Amino acid sequence: MDNSAKHLLQRLVRRIPVSMLKSTLDKWERLTAEKRKSLDFTQSKWIITQELVALYITENPNQGMWHTFQLVEPEDDAHSVELMQFKELFKSHLRELQRNVSVKIKKHTDQAVWIRVAWGDGLSSPNHLKATYVVLYLQTPYVFVNALSSKHKPLLLQALTLSTRHQQIKAANLSGQKLTALRDLLMRQYQQVKLRVEKVQAEASANRHRMARETFGDGMLPALQSAVFKLETKFKGPTNEAMTQRDEPFICSVKFSSSNLLESLRHCASSGIASTPVTPMLSSIPLKGRNYFVITDNVLTA
Repeated sequence: MDNSAKHLLQRLVRRIPVSMLKSTLDKWERLTAEKRKSLDFTQSKWIITQELVALYITENPNQGMWHTFQLVEPEDDAHSVELMQFKELFKSHLRELQRNVSVKIKKHTDQAVWIRVAWGDGLSSPNHLKATYVVLYLQTPYVFVNALSSKHKPLLLQALTLSTRHQQIKAANLSGQKLTALRDLLMRQYQQVKLRVEKVQAEASANRHRMARETFGDGMLPALQSAVFKLETKFKGPTNEAMTQRDEPFICSVKFSSSNLLESLRHCASSGIASTPVTPMLSSIPLKGRNYFVITDNVLTA
């Protein structure tokens, strides 16, 4: 809906008596019954007009020019950001950058989060008929933006980056009038990449479990509580020249303790906490049936 259409809608709503607004919108048939029920006809006509424009755009998104951005460098907790947290963070960050702004956020049935941002300048109130619309799907990297001026672009992008827990956002070099086409193209690509990553992760997990079973076996393991490795080796380390030049061996002991050491080691190997294949030092415990070892240069002895 372009600006002329918005102003035309505003003039039409002004001329229609409040008592006839609901029946007129029913005849218009541009909004679903659910959307029409969401309107509060006790509000002023100005507010009703704003709501009508927003509802019309969300119901008919394939118009105007949509630009796509991609969130990159997610932080560790980016995957856990939920709608309520996002709402609070986005409104807070944007209002820190621009005080005179109106923000409305709503999640639709297709999991899309729609954001309407009405910008104000100086002492003027936010202009709801020239609002910016943003569509994103949480836990995905793509953001779709409509009617964003160059003046407000850095403010919006910074608020989006911070509230989704990412380090940066960049242009995805994809734009067009049909939001659904842009969304389907990028989401299909995202799902394909996600499936490939999940496949690689599943194969790596299966490989870890296989090597852990080969080393420690299946089923219950003996509840061995400790293992001791005594080192009698020449010190090797570029950061301590005095120690590396000594002829006598460096002597120390390393003790592993657990209520069930073998089970703990198998879990570390299968879960990826410890690297696989399991080192000869640790695999020697079940293979040799011992829990005390002396390690000399290139030799592991019992």
